[in-house]
Formats: sequence, C-alpha cells, structure tokens
Amino acid sequence: MTFFFSAWPWYISGPLIGLMVPLLLLLGNKTFGISANLRHACAILLPKNVKPSFFRYDWRGEKWNLMFAGGLILGGLLAGLIFANPEPTRLSAGAIGSLQDLGVRLSPGLVPPELLDLRRPVVWLILSLSGLLVGFGTRYGGGCTSGHAITGLSTLQFPSLVATVSFFAGGILSANILLPLLLK
Repeated sequence: MTFFFSAWPWYISGPLIGLMVPLLLLLGNKTFGISANLRHACAILLPKNVKPSFFRYDWRGEKWNLMFAGGLILGGLLAGLIFANPEPTRLSAGAIGSLQDLGVRLSPGLVPPELLDLRRPVVWLILSLSGLLVGFGTRYGGGCTSGHAITGLSTLQFPSLVATVSFFAGGILSANILLPLLLK
C-alpha cells in the first residue's frame, strides 16, 4: 500500500505515460492531448444561439477524450485527498538554495505563499495573465505541452519539437526572470 503514498520512480511513471501514446493509436487511432477538452467543454456548454462556429461540431465523437480528462481529475483528487503523502516534500539543499536565490520563500508547500494570497492584486494579475497566455498559446500552437511533448515528439513531428523547446524556454525565462520580479 505504501506504493500509492509515495511518488513513483521515473523509470515506472515515464514509460507508463509514454506507452499511452501507442496504446491510444493502436486501440482507437486517437492522439493523446488534453487541451482539446476545453473546446469540447465549450461546445457542450455554450448555448446554440451564441456559439461561435469554432464550437459548432459533433463533440460526441470526442467523448473518449472527455472521459480521459475526467480520469485525470479523478486521479488527481485521489492522489491529493486519499493517497496524499503526509510527509513534507523534501528538496535537496541545492534546490532550496536556488529557490532562495530567486527570492522564493518556501513554507510547508512548494508554492510560495505570496502567490496564494488572493487579497493581493498582483496575484490576480498573475493568474489572469497566465491563464490568458496558456489559453492563447495552446490554441495558437495547436496543442498543449502534453500533446506536443508526448504525442508530437514520439511521432517525430518537427512543429512539436519547436513547440516543446518554446515551452521549456518560456518556463526557464519565467522561473528565472519573471517570478523573482513578481515576488519582490
């Protein structure tokens, strides 16, 4: 049972995620990705009279993807509520030093408390701008990190390589330049 209460090693979780791509292709000729579910949700929820043409399609053919996303949410809830590890997350001294050099103050969790204080207008600005950029980037790039990095790279698609390199460059810039500026 302790297997469920601790993080799985990379050599188990990585291949399990990677094997999902050929499994989806072999079983249903489906490609792995999550961001398309936002389009499906809008197609389901928006009333017909205000629905833009982008959302007018038969979303029922994509039920498998909605179920997959539901499974991810359920798995996250189970991992966070039932199988949560009560021990505090352990970071190496090097990681703690690097985060402190960036101005990140660590408290019991890994998320800086400054980013959880919804009374601060800058937190709303960060959340709004982040959501807008992720949504725009996902739509403009034709997919999200999971679709490009897992499915696109495993099927040797050059645009997915460019997208994945861009995601990582954006993450490195954000962590090393934007986050320290926002936390001051």
